Amino acid sequence: MILVRQTVKPVPLDNLCAQDLSREVFGLLGLAVDALSFQSLLESIHAAAGGIVPYLISTPNVNFLVTSRRNVKFRESLLRSDLCIADGMPLIWIARLLGIPIVERIAGADLFHTLKLTPTGSKRLRVFLFGGAEGVADAVAKQLNVSSLGLECVGVLNPGFGTIDAMSTDAVIEKINSSGADLLALFLGAEKAQMWLLQNHYRIKIPVRAQFGAAINFEAGTIKRAPLILRNTGLEWLWRIKEEPYLWRRYWTDGLTLLNLLFTSVMPLAAYAQLVRFKSRNSVETLTSEVQEDDHSVMIRLSGLAISQYVDNVAAAFATALSMNKMIVVDCANIRAIDPRFVGFFLMVRKQLVSRGQKLSFINVTPSIRRVLRINGFEFLLADDAASVG
Repeated sequence: MILVRQTVKPVPLDNLCAQDLSREVFGLLGLAVDALSFQSLLESIHAAAGGIVPYLISTPNVNFLVTSRRNVKFRESLLRSDLCIADGMPLIWIARLLGIPIVERIAGADLFHTLKLTPTGSKRLRVFLFGGAEGVADAVAKQLNVSSLGLECVGVLNPGFGTIDAMSTDAVIEKINSSGADLLALFLGAEKAQMWLLQNHYRIKIPVRAQFGAAINFEAGTIKRAPLILRNTGLEWLWRIKEEPYLWRRYWTDGLTLLNLLFTSVMPLAAYAQLVRFKSRNSVETLTSEVQEDDHSVMIRLSGLAISQYVDNVAAAFATALSMNKMIVVDCANIRAIDPRFVGFFLMVRKQLVSRGQKLSFINVTPSIRRVLRINGFEFLLADDAASVG
């Protein structure tokens, strides 16, 4: 057995692994949410568009949150994303209550509109439009190609209202791949879009892919978008119901679930966050790690406060463990507290392992840490079978 203490030097990692471990991502009610600016997001998209590696962007809002709590595969599509940006003011407000530094809402509609208007001084992205009502994507494609700004449409496909399998035939995938696009923009319902992206993750050759939902209707002018004041105050849903009355049922269900979460999860987590801040200010304890390797797995023993300011203390140990290409087991017996940033770090380690068909497991989890993970929607980490999902 090899024992490697905290002072171990980082080992070379592939780019995707290094990017995941360096992402400033937070665990928020079962979701992984990145804290980054709009400008950083645009730079990431243009950088990824120049490569060949799949780069999945997800835009979670309240509906994503609610759906992820009942659909394991949907949740997995978000956790395996390369960026998850908060699209929904309620998520921003909850993040602030929990001390998570996500202060800027980045809506999918705003992202698509900004990419469209990017000046030609930047690389013009080739986009494939997938979904939307009959004729809507064609109208948007004409608009894009008349302009000489940020997006050039190189393909359009309306798959209709069939099943995910019907939308995933060889002919459909070939049409998408042969377009030579840099960006695959989906305009389907959130659940169907994420399931389709997860199922076809390795078949699609377009590097950047994201679900933009109703953005296609806003761009085509078939539906008016809510005024900015309603978007910024979290009342966009009222406008959406005015424009699309059938949405009332979804907003009613999502609203009830969110209200329940405020009392059962957000308020207890906010109180716990205050306690963790008190502990960190009034303790000399930090976070240390030990790494042990055997024939089948790598065990990492953590001791101390698993909180944001100490992520860098143990990042090298996890990088070393990932380089060993084995299952990773985290011994939590001596973890005194955990915060959303450290949960986000665990999610990134898990993402790398799942992509290799391996697992992240936790042992000796104390009742207090188990309770925090359960309240925050991450108890699945303690009995994770995600390597077999999708």
